[in-house]
Amino acid sequence: MMAELLQYIDTLAALEYAANAFYLLAVFLAARNSIHTWWLGIIGCSLFAALFFQVQLYAESMLMLFFIATNFIGWYQWGRQLGIKQVTRSRLSRLVRYTAIALLVTVAHGFLLHSLTDAYAPYVDSSILMFSLIAQFLLMNRKLETWWFWLLVNTIAIPLYISRELYVTAIVYCGFWFNAWYGLYLWRRLSRASSRLEHKSQLNH
Repeated sequence: MMAELLQYIDTLAALEYAANAFYLLAVFLAARNSIHTWWLGIIGCSLFAALFFQVQLYAESMLMLFFIATNFIGWYQWGRQLGIKQVTRSRLSRLVRYTAIALLVTVAHGFLLHSLTDAYAPYVDSSILMFSLIAQFLLMNRKLETWWFWLLVNTIAIPLYISRELYVTAIVYCGFWFNAWYGLYLWRRLSRASSRLEHKSQLNH
């Protein structure tokens, strides 16, 4: 029994290290507006889906499956842009609407997990799911505000992972938190450059 338990812990630890390694590189490249973020994200998310299922974070396991699908879509969309890396901003009204919907769905989804499964911290887990969906959608469309939502997701996720003794993941998400600030700084510069190019193009016409 003890040998099986130790083997399980070793497998879980190896899975956690591998998932974080791939996902860390994917997030690092996302902040740098690199298309390689997508295929690395597919690998990292696949590993995280298995890890989160093992520790009863079912909403986040579902989130990783969604991320796998959107990583394929994002990879395709960025590839179609043929090297164009323009970053734009979202309308405030649209962001407010997204946030309101995310909060409502978080409550409903958290209630379902609480009622029907043995999920750990179902409402917190569901909030990470919903706000990550918004952040991923904005990232796929190269919207500057993606980084505000990733900051929120990382702030919620870090204490949750600590509570489940996923210490490596918590440390890596601290790195993601700082990387999101860097992504926000870099994408602001890219957004200003895109605005200048658009303004110049309008003047020329």
